[in-house]
Amino acid sequence: MMSDQSGAVQGGRSVVSPAAEDAGWDEVDVRAVDTVRLLAADAVQKVGNGHPGTAMSLAPLAYLLFQSVMKHDPADDQWLGRDRFVLSCGHSSLTLYIQLYLAGYGLKKSDLEAYRTWGSTTPGHPEHHHTRGVEITTGPLGQGLASAVGMAMAARRERGLLDPDAEPGTSPFDHHVYVIASDGDLMEGVTAEAASLAGHQELGNLTVFYDSNHISIEDDTDVSFSENVPARFTAYGWHVQSVDWTITGEYVEDVDALLAAVRAARAETGRPSLIMLRTLIGWPAPTKQNTGKAHGSALGEDEIAATKQLLGFDPAAHFTVENQVLARTRQAADRGRVAHAEWDEAFAAWRTAQPGRAALLDRLRAQRLPDGWTDALPTFPADAKGMATRAASGEVLTALAPVLPELWGGSADLAASNNTTMDGEPSFVPADRQTKDWKGGPYGRTLHFGIREHAMGAILNGIALQSLTRPYGGTFLTFSDYMRPAVRLAALMQLPATYIWTHDSIGLGEDGPTHQPVEHLAALRAIPGLDVVRPADANETTACWQTILEHTDRPAGLILSRQNLPVLDRTNGQHAPALQAARGGYTLADTADGAAPDVILVATGSEVHIALDARDLLTAQGLAVRVVSMPCREWFTAQPQHYQDEVLPPAVRARVSVEAGVGQGWREVVGDAGRIISLEHYGASADYQRLYDEFGITPEAVAAAAHDSIHDTTHTPRPGGHHHTAAPSEGGPGDRP
Repeated sequence: MMSDQSGAVQGGRSVVSPAAEDAGWDEVDVRAVDTVRLLAADAVQKVGNGHPGTAMSLAPLAYLLFQSVMKHDPADDQWLGRDRFVLSCGHSSLTLYIQLYLAGYGLKKSDLEAYRTWGSTTPGHPEHHHTRGVEITTGPLGQGLASAVGMAMAARRERGLLDPDAEPGTSPFDHHVYVIASDGDLMEGVTAEAASLAGHQELGNLTVFYDSNHISIEDDTDVSFSENVPARFTAYGWHVQSVDWTITGEYVEDVDALLAAVRAARAETGRPSLIMLRTLIGWPAPTKQNTGKAHGSALGEDEIAATKQLLGFDPAAHFTVENQVLARTRQAADRGRVAHAEWDEAFAAWRTAQPGRAALLDRLRAQRLPDGWTDALPTFPADAKGMATRAASGEVLTALAPVLPELWGGSADLAASNNTTMDGEPSFVPADRQTKDWKGGPYGRTLHFGIREHAMGAILNGIALQSLTRPYGGTFLTFSDYMRPAVRLAALMQLPATYIWTHDSIGLGEDGPTHQPVEHLAALRAIPGLDVVRPADANETTACWQTILEHTDRPAGLILSRQNLPVLDRTNGQHAPALQAARGGYTLADTADGAAPDVILVATGSEVHIALDARDLLTAQGLAVRVVSMPCREWFTAQPQHYQDEVLPPAVRARVSVEAGVGQGWREVVGDAGRIISLEHYGASADYQRLYDEFGITPEAVAAAAHDSIHDTTHTPRPGGHHHTAAPSEGGPGDRP
């Protein structure tokens, strides 16, 4: 195996060289690009699995970006003025890793040799926070491109907060977002949604390179994909160019044509740009180029040796990086240092001219909330008629608008239903796209995602990845399924995105089972690192918003009701303060004399009030009853064990959980003798009061379950306990075969 210091550049290349006169490439640059190809082939071959072909054919593009086009500094991968790079086709992770190594981001050749192995900094797909220089976790196709739209939107919003009056291209906050995407990315529906919105938003700071190699795992994409992608993106309102390296009949990597397209894309400031690049996957592997075998498996030692021979490398040597190649590519650090120093001058001038905005920037970069911000949070008076928690959330957002300029968001065409609009705040939209009802401009605050839930989730990730603003996005809870891939990635990346999911249960009523979530709370709680938050009344909603915003290392789903819920009186000593919701679970109403409870009722959201009414029934029967509100299971389990035991004493085995969804996950709370009031089937179309009655989610049912649980504590423990399934009345509308 050859080391980094493996001698001078060798000759003997017997394939057509790239056309790169305007790009200024010499034989060392060509050798560097060929080195990239062979490092990719060797890395996959060594581990025995991976995706070599795309990294080989995209070597000229990736090299051009990192060595000539992008503004970046390998010494500071968090430089605020850097361009962002998104490898949407994350399976080709070597496309990024090799450039990070060559440019000097800290990766070593030994990291490439350890590709896809335990403990390495070069996992199978790029992972944010794991490898220095990786801006975003990618892998699920389409998510990277869609998130890049969010990055571009966030860049515009940040400029509006920090330097709105600067001429285009003159602000230290102007930067560009570059994306490499594959055929697979363009097939995924999430990119269609995101690209449509990007065109509408006129995101001139976004350039996507579409690697059109016509190969996927099932080989030739003609079997499933034949659309005219440039025409589609033109229809979306994008600036579209094509560069075809096969057009002459001989494969020629026309780097100059590609560079000209990049420059034209940068000059187009009123539209996002798509550059379709026609390549041959795996080029120049002699027998596996342009085949599915080059896409997702090792090429084989013989094929790699033959490729090395074509490129003038020693067929018997592996991981070859010659002195002159490494010296050339490490010049990226020198260029980055110069660019960073020039930026620092402009940045210092901005700080001097804008001290107030500079203070805001310092706070945002530290992810620090302003002093006294909680004073703006609303408190709601007790009200038996109550208000929907979605409405309370809307009032919280409006109240926070003046004190938290970093907080912004909207909904997937459900602003009035989700209550996601801060009153009086302008829309984030090009000036010529304002409507009668929605006024605003390019630096506005209210986001309109359109009916694009898939893209909304990914765009929120892109915004959160900028790390200066706090985004939120709303839709109905049942449509969280559309967002799930992005939500999972947000949890994986520990991004502080907030999802406002309203219409939280059968309580939404007449819309019926397609809109009534049943399994969604349990399914969302199954995502590690996601806080699922379901407040019980307006003041709990305020407390939950405060807690969510105080967390900077995780996403949260705020689950809110459509129907009014009583606003509890927290001043009379009967109900604990709403701020206790920050602990995830707390004793809301305890036994009358402070005695140990005979039974504990645990509920979330809308069903907390049912549990309180059941407590009244049971207390009248002489039982000592505790009601625990548990708005966030994740926050509660993060509390010290002694606190959890105070709220749920282990000695009290009689317990009932109440939640209008599947009971999955509640057994660990109620234990072997506990009972679970749940909904193990789909809903029906009727008013919400009728549905709760028909499906047995009532105070009477909870009281009966409490008696059953108390009875069970006197008998031999039953593994798995008993499960109360809320069922429709015989012959009722929800009674399905």
